[in-house]
Amino acid sequence: MIADTFIAGGLAGLYCGPAPDPAAIWWRWNLDPLLLVALVALALALGRSRTGLAAVAVLAVAFVSPLCALSAALFSARVVHHVLLVAVAAPLIALALPARSPRAASPLFLISTAVLWAWHLPQAYDSAMANMGLYWVMQATLLGAAAAFWRAVLAPGQPTGQAGLAILGAYMQMGLLGALLTFAPEPLYAIHQWAPLEWELTPLSDQQLGGIIMWVPAGIPYAAFGALVALKGWRRLKAQPT
Repeated sequence: MIADTFIAGGLAGLYCGPAPDPAAIWWRWNLDPLLLVALVALALALGRSRTGLAAVAVLAVAFVSPLCALSAALFSARVVHHVLLVAVAAPLIALALPARSPRAASPLFLISTAVLWAWHLPQAYDSAMANMGLYWVMQATLLGAAAAFWRAVLAPGQPTGQAGLAILGAYMQMGLLGALLTFAPEPLYAIHQWAPLEWELTPLSDQQLGGIIMWVPAGIPYAAFGALVALKGWRRLKAQPT
């Protein structure tokens, strides 16, 4: 029933949709005026730091570049989009707007994990992709929960070991979700039932590719920010009087 509704509607409810074919993808830049105004406002708010501007640039890649349209077609592209939000833009925002004091990361880890997994439940995912309002709720909650988690992890004075374990846990839960998607015996998302065929992918192979991206390449930003935490910890250790 859900799949028939999406097909009958021509995927018109997709933000940046309908799904493009390969010949049209490079022409599919998203110049939504409200989105552009929001990005400019965010750049003004975060523009005092390079990490803030980098975060805005990452969000522009996710929402303005052809990646936005491609994520309407391919689940694997949507995974890249989500990884950019929760593992790249969110920690950059956290660095641009650092917490004033250390705080417990565990509750925020649980919240951000629950949000990520909940939006990848098939019914929740398909509903969000087909409804503009719910789509933006998905984006806001993914980015907001991840930014709160990263602000706790990257807070000045946060013990290095605790921060490192939190980052490792965040990657492991994403990797586990990716593994489940990779080894699922059938495609789970009705919204991506037909568009992958235009890209010479079956819905299942597209889903498997998305799972592998979550499972392996997504570890790169977690490793990078883990290295940053370790470097800061090393500098604090060296600065202590002997």
